[in-house]
Amino acid sequence: MRNITLFESENHRFVLLNESEPGEEQGVPSNQYLVMHGDAGVLLDPGGFGVMPQVLTELMGYLPPDRLKAIFLSHQDPDIVGGLGTWLELTRARVYVSRIWLRFLPHYGIRDMSSFVGVADEGMDFNVAEGFELKIVPAHFLHSPGHLNAYDPVSKILFSGDIGAAVMEGGEHPPFVDELAPHLPHIEPFHRRYMASSKALRHWVKTVSALPIDMIAPQHGPVYRGKAVGEFLAWAAELQCGADLLAE
Repeated sequence: MRNITLFESENHRFVLLNESEPGEEQGVPSNQYLVMHGDAGVLLDPGGFGVMPQVLTELMGYLPPDRLKAIFLSHQDPDIVGGLGTWLELTRARVYVSRIWLRFLPHYGIRDMSSFVGVADEGMDFNVAEGFELKIVPAHFLHSPGHLNAYDPVSKILFSGDIGAAVMEGGEHPPFVDELAPHLPHIEPFHRRYMASSKALRHWVKTVSALPIDMIAPQHGPVYRGKAVGEFLAWAAELQCGADLLAE
């Protein structure tokens, strides 16, 4: 699946740029997203080294790499950061990532950290270009201790990183979730194992529920829209996971 426009207006676009194939990532496919305003772009979770050529090809259908103003990293995993060194050779984009991961990123072969912005735990708003601002929302301990989401107030799309991620093996699967119940087998085992605790999930739900959200776009699997957005948030607020499941 390539290039699904999730939102488009006269000068603003939010695109599911690429969904990697399982063979490209040696496992679970990952999503890469592009947010554009005018001729300025932000790349969300650019992906591992294996998907970088395909993501670049898809990106160039919208804008040249030197028009990327920012790259957002939801956390530190290789399926997000693995290809970053090559992106930094093609663009002068600022790279936004939780401040706690700055000292880990050089282990990916990144020597020049001058373009990196360490995001504080409370998140931040950042101005990409004139009239183009994204909100970085904290989502800590939900798979990663320094996990961040990105919210686009124009499209009302929340890029949720690994929250809402689905493990869907083989074959074709729909690009959207319109009803949560049939989707639960694809997300429940992952969330029970990889989210730290129900307390962390409830805190996240409370935080993002203050935002008007039309879609939740995860790093893995289909995008939640319509009533599935509220259904997912309600389900997440009640889920027992991670440390909750440890035996006394």
